Amino acid sequence: MPIDITQLIQAQRFEPVGHSGVGPVHLFGGERYDGAVTVALSHYLPGGRADMSPVPVETLYLVLTGSLTLLDADGATHVLNALDGARLTTGTLRGVENRTNLPASMLVIRPNPDGPQANAPEARS
Repeated sequence: MPIDITQLIQAQRFEPVGHSGVGPVHLFGGERYDGAVTVALSHYLPGGRADMSPVPVETLYLVLTGSLTLLDADGATHVLNALDGARLTTGTLRGVENRTNLPASMLVIRPNPDGPQANAPEARS
């Protein structure tokens, strides 16, 4: 099996619903992607945000640079700084905000709903 490489210059831009001031790209994912896991790199400008909504599947966040505030359904806030991570289980309500005056970048890692594990016999049972 070959090694699948994505250089940042090749990453596919996309616009997720409920996001403003955020510039995400798929490092692994997007159109015609058949891998088991998707990885998006999201750049949050100062004031950038993802509205409160449920995550569709278990999702991992890893802040690479800057600081982002994660909001949960109970109104609690969690500040994630560079190299801090969060695991969100399926259906978890969350919002994300950049409350600073500097940009922040975060990796978003989740299973690909169209990937090979979605068609595995044990996934269909």
